[in-house]
Amino acid sequence: MQRLREWRYWPWLRDGGFALLFLLAVRAYQQRDAASGVAPPITGADLRGQPLELADYRGQPVLVYFWATWCGVCKATQSNVDALAREQPVLSVASQSGSAAEVATYVQAHGIVPKVVVDSRGDFAKRFGVRAFPTTFVLDGAGEIRHVEVGYTTELGLRLRMWLAAL
Repeated sequence: MQRLREWRYWPWLRDGGFALLFLLAVRAYQQRDAASGVAPPITGADLRGQPLELADYRGQPVLVYFWATWCGVCKATQSNVDALAREQPVLSVASQSGSAAEVATYVQAHGIVPKVVVDSRGDFAKRFGVRAFPTTFVLDGAGEIRHVEVGYTTELGLRLRMWLAAL
């Protein structure tokens, strides 16, 4: 152990380990209330007024993406979600972001690709146990929640989770 402490990279290794533990603890705290098992229902209309239900996606993996117009990390993640939505099913839920008209204006201005359901009071987010934005849920074809992620997620990370949910 003494030789390890004398190693010139020991402080980097030690501090990196503490930082990793801290990040894992924050992640666990943010996900503590996240839904598991069969996903709660989402029923509403998209921004065009077309009826939309989460159950319509059964039989295939789907990404359920909770975000807010006022969320900076959501803006950074949106291009990754949009890229995935061009090829795979994504249901986007705009939580606590104003009326349908306000969200529609935001979606159009930012070129958001997936179908969007407005969750103005945050009811859907509460059912899913969302405590921070953005939060993504990957559901398998049976509607079971397979993966939950809070915060920024890369396009590769989203694709990998969707691939795993399809197995």
